[in-house]
Amino acid sequence: MLPVADRPLLAHVADAAVEAGAEELVFVVGYEADTVREYFGDSYRTVPVLYVEQGATDGTADAVDTARRTIDGDFLVLNGDNLYAARDVQRLVERAPSVAAYEVERPSNYGVLTTDGGVVTEVVEKPANPDSRMANAGAYVFPERALRWLEVEESERGERELTDVLASVADSFDVTPVEFDRWLDVGRPWELLEANERRLGRLTQRLDGDVHEDATIRGAVVVEPGATVDSGAVLEGPVLVREGASVGPNAYVRGATLLGRGVEVGHAVEIKNSVVMADASVSHLSYVGDSVLGRDVNFGAGTNVANLRHDDQSVRVQVKGDAVDSGRRKFGVVVGDGAKTGINTSLNAGVKLSAGATTGPGESVTRDR
Repeated sequence: MLPVADRPLLAHVADAAVEAGAEELVFVVGYEADTVREYFGDSYRTVPVLYVEQGATDGTADAVDTARRTIDGDFLVLNGDNLYAARDVQRLVERAPSVAAYEVERPSNYGVLTTDGGVVTEVVEKPANPDSRMANAGAYVFPERALRWLEVEESERGERELTDVLASVADSFDVTPVEFDRWLDVGRPWELLEANERRLGRLTQRLDGDVHEDATIRGAVVVEPGATVDSGAVLEGPVLVREGASVGPNAYVRGATLLGRGVEVGHAVEIKNSVVMADASVSHLSYVGDSVLGRDVNFGAGTNVANLRHDDQSVRVQVKGDAVDSGRRKFGVVVGDGAKTGINTSLNAGVKLSAGATTGPGESVTRDR
């Protein structure tokens, strides 16, 4: 439910399913289930919506098994945190039974599809010496008979996985690998930035809010109704300023940047290539670059984000105790909901502030807090 352009990531997934001809949407929910229900309701784009709750998170096959009673006929399975192109999903449905494939640079990080004669014969998880660069992109169209194969054994990771279900289907059916043109697994903060870069790149200029005559608008900038852009501000697209957001005098906002509903950008602030979620505030004389700011974040005046290493190497971020390469030469900070910085705080590249974290005036933060 994190924002990608003007809607949650999950809504982009639902859009792809609807445009591929889905007659019903079934959301397997757990954490923050009410948030999903509130957004999608009983129907989405005139398509009926059902919800099933997965108790323990025992894997992707378990998730689909939870929804078994709702399934009648062939069914499409999409990961809720992946970004798909609708046309790719349409091709997947047309060539069922099928699995999405995507060419990656480092196949050893993924489940790799092995094929013979244009059909899938095997899925090998994270092979040391992969036979191909075609990764399993986590989208499937299964025949109804696959329901009987959902009760797979736990994998080495302690989960019941759809890849094992796919292997059973491939034993009885010719499963077609459908190479996707566009795909993104949005599991980490820098991937949320990339998802927004892709979707904001589709914008065309639309200024429905209150834009001061002395503001400068360049390129694909959308200012929604109820948003304001003050005198002297410069916005260079792609930029989306959502309803109720305000951009203060002499601020500089440039692409690809999402300013969520109710966001406040103060005097002479610069925000570049960032996601700033609902009701966050970036006070005057601050700089935010290549960063993800959660809801209700408050940056004190003069807060500055570093987004580039002196050695020009890509920025690394601590993930579960390991320093993970973001693959991005420029990457700033990740700030949890409700975090606050004191005035003149400096935040180093790759730093994370957890939800509710604070800094004092003039602090230089070089480690996660």
